[in-house]
Amino acid sequence: MSMIKVENLTFSYPSSYDNIFENISFQIDTNWKLGFIGRNGRGKTTFLKLLLGNYEYKGKITSSIQFNYFPFPIHNKSKITLNILSDICPLREEWELTRELSYLDINTDILYRPFETLSDGEQTKTLLAALFLNDSYFPLIDEPTNHLDIKAREIVSKYLKRKKGFILVSHDRYFLDECIDHILAINKTNIEVQSGNFSSWKTNFEQQQKFEISQNERLQKDINRLKQSAKRTSVWSHKTEASKYGNGPVDKGFIGHKSAKMMKRSKTIETRQQQELEQKSKLLKNIETTENLKIAPLLYHKETLVSFSDVNIYYNKKSINNAVSFTIQNGDRLALDGKNGSGKSSLLKLLIGKPINYSGIITIGSGLTISYIPQDTSYLKGNLSDFAKEKNIEESLFKAILRKMDFDRIQFDKNIENFSGGQKKKVLIAKSLCEKAHLYIWDEPLNFIDIYSRIQIEQLIKEFSPTMIFVEHDVTFRDTIATKIVSL
Repeated sequence: MSMIKVENLTFSYPSSYDNIFENISFQIDTNWKLGFIGRNGRGKTTFLKLLLGNYEYKGKITSSIQFNYFPFPIHNKSKITLNILSDICPLREEWELTRELSYLDINTDILYRPFETLSDGEQTKTLLAALFLNDSYFPLIDEPTNHLDIKAREIVSKYLKRKKGFILVSHDRYFLDECIDHILAINKTNIEVQSGNFSSWKTNFEQQQKFEISQNERLQKDINRLKQSAKRTSVWSHKTEASKYGNGPVDKGFIGHKSAKMMKRSKTIETRQQQELEQKSKLLKNIETTENLKIAPLLYHKETLVSFSDVNIYYNKKSINNAVSFTIQNGDRLALDGKNGSGKSSLLKLLIGKPINYSGIITIGSGLTISYIPQDTSYLKGNLSDFAKEKNIEESLFKAILRKMDFDRIQFDKNIENFSGGQKKKVLIAKSLCEKAHLYIWDEPLNFIDIYSRIQIEQLIKEFSPTMIFVEHDVTFRDTIATKIVSL
């Protein structure tokens, strides 16, 4: 067992106007399976990079171990997979690689194929195997689920559960619950460490928020009562003091004593009031509020918007899926389910007119208006104002939606390429919410998106019931909003 100790850590990027971390302190045990959670842009990946020594910072990070970061950068993906893994963990024998891959349900013939021919999911699982074979390093795992289908996420969660210790950044609630025993949470004003999985942390966090709201309401009532009491006592004191003058013979000593006593009482009440105010100021600093989002879906003039009949997708003249048939009708929220590489994204791209080889019949309703969110965010650049103008959406509405999704105003002055992965995805979601459409096509919209925003989007969809077809491997999200599931 060893500890990672963080003391008075302060850090900001040279090009940034604000601190990512400011005087934070905590410690964690390297035997913990630690889930690392927090809003997009609060510094989860940044903290992992600080552990790696990639940036200069103020404060102190002490540890007796070295760190390895996932995902590894692969500079030449045309190399044979076995050679790439040997570069990452040169001291390991081939049988050890084979053993780890078997735990991850991967056929070992991938070791002799070029790495670039592996699916995204196969690449992810292969690199995770290499990460844990370097057992002299402590694993830092950053968003491993983004390219994993539901079955693969189950396999990886079981794989991680049998491992000794790691820090895992993920926003998949079910995945976290299956494989962690501690939580490291970046809140608004602090970082907290807690034993348990995500669900137990969420329960505790919500209870703490309810307690603080209740305390805040009680203290506010006490403060208002004390203000009124102090005001009345002060008025009585001044009236008593004034009665010493102009009213004939009086016992001025008695009146002065009475006035002083009432003034002292007034000061005591003011002191109590100040103490209550100080206690109140410590509450509600970590309250996570999510404003309700809105969307304006259009109702299509016919019941059926889209139909697929015996559709096969072809790459290099080879079919990648069994023939699929389904219809999308007004109010449907259809989820496409299947392994990586089974053609889910390709079916979505056919609806927006991408040139993909297929057989079968696809019927798209006349005059159908579509709003599309792609998986990829790498093409995003420039500032938000230019993006809104380019996409012909109302800038004020676009930015208002981003504000509701926890964007600070300071982000509006930055270029999109400097945003975190989750913030880039929120840009695409906000754009789609600005668009009035008959059909919303969302391809893995939640990649990198924080947990609070996932819940916020679930509530939006349940309230406004837009017609959708989507791919999403977050089981909790899919099961919450899907009205139909089509398996490929």
